Amino acid sequence: MTLPSPTLRTGRLRLRPFDEADAEALYALHSDATVLRYWDSPPWTEADRAARFVAACKQMAVDGTGARLAVDRDGQFIGWCTVSQWNPDFRSASMGYCYTEASWGQGYATEAGKAVLGWAFDNLDLNRVQAEADTRNIGSARVLEKLGFVLEGTLREDCIVNGDVSDSWVYGLLRREWKG
Repeated sequence: MTLPSPTLRTGRLRLRPFDEADAEALYALHSDATVLRYWDSPPWTEADRAARFVAACKQMAVDGTGARLAVDRDGQFIGWCTVSQWNPDFRSASMGYCYTEASWGQGYATEAGKAVLGWAFDNLDLNRVQAEADTRNIGSARVLEKLGFVLEGTLREDCIVNGDVSDSWVYGLLRREWKG
């Protein structure tokens, strides 16, 4: 079942399907060690990773498993937000996001997350959305809490990236708790 990626607008942002023109900005984002310091994989070192990422975004829509959207502010790429792993039988999905360091602390992740969650709850008949954050990533945890997610537990030693062992917090948001 195909799930076309939407284009969404907020007061300051445009969320849209990825295209090949995003590759350079996407590579800059995912090769930034500061941005990815709490990520579950190391920064990219090969520019062709961006093209594969864009292709995977398009395939996600074709497969009907979710939507990963580029986030623009005044036409400038600042990151992405996704609802993935959509399971219509369980009425569940996962949420994730990644933003440039220059965009941190300005409410963009919360604003885009609210738009994506509103679209997902309205169009995918979700009952539950799950998200994870590295326990050291207080900024990401705050975004999830502002969106209404509830901390449900800790996955101990969940990831090992470049020899660095880390734990992850698991958050959940239920339809009845969504205050979109």
